[in-house]
Amino acid sequence: MKRAMIIINPSSGKEQAQEYVEKIEQLLRDEADYDVVINETAKELDATKYCASACADCFDLVISVGGDGTLHETINGLLDQEHRPLLGVIPLGTVNDFARALHIPLNTDEAIRTLLSPHRRKVDMGRLNDQLFANVVAAGSLAETLSSVSSEDKSKFGAFAYFREGVKEIFGGSASPLTIEYDGQTWSGESPLFLATLTNSVGGFEQIAPDAKVDDGLLHGFIIHNLSLLNSLAVGTSLLLGQLKEHHEVTYFTARQIAVRSDEPVRTNVDGEEGPTLPIEMHILPEYVEVIVPEDTK
Repeated sequence: MKRAMIIINPSSGKEQAQEYVEKIEQLLRDEADYDVVINETAKELDATKYCASACADCFDLVISVGGDGTLHETINGLLDQEHRPLLGVIPLGTVNDFARALHIPLNTDEAIRTLLSPHRRKVDMGRLNDQLFANVVAAGSLAETLSSVSSEDKSKFGAFAYFREGVKEIFGGSASPLTIEYDGQTWSGESPLFLATLTNSVGGFEQIAPDAKVDDGLLHGFIIHNLSLLNSLAVGTSLLLGQLKEHHEVTYFTARQIAVRSDEPVRTNVDGEEGPTLPIEMHILPEYVEVIVPEDTK
């Protein structure tokens, strides 16, 4: 019999997480003939530990039920594993960028039904120092500010919580000295925000990197030069129109390897969660994870 592990963050989904897990378990057992194991996270890195055990025990399927943070921890259980199970994603978080990029429904019941889909897609992962990321790495003063958004505020205000903190930082006008090396080239200067993304969706905006594909083998880099209030309006318009890379205050590039350092202690944000302090190195891992998707989107 096939085996599936459900990894659930019980604090996601506005208190309905347990109800969703019961639906997933019944669906997999009754309609897909899976033996199902359920693991609830209680502390940091629990999801990574559970997923690593699923790899060691050669499970067929691992399902992440929660937000981008739960997904980030789950995929890190796949790092350097000889056996990597098929990945299912039930998005219950604030932003759900990875699900958006793969057209996985944000409606929970529809996402659960997607687990029966026959369609699979092998997607790239990024490796940053000693961890994986599925969606985005951000560095700079604005990234540090967004990392400070509390779980309570994310639950209460949704994506607006990030916008609110971002506006405070824009009025502050601060920037970080960054040196960014990518595929043999170097950029140095002050920037409030650097992004390296694997997908088109960042922070719920699905047009930041419209050319990015989940399996194109590339990191898409954006260096924002200036975020004064007036300029931020222009950058925001470019973002909504999918033209951020063409803005005159933005340096855009694609690369397979990126290194970022600073003369100051600058923290990063990785998949929406607080990340390591610079310096960092990252590179692409092509088609590293196979994911259940609702349709053939290639």
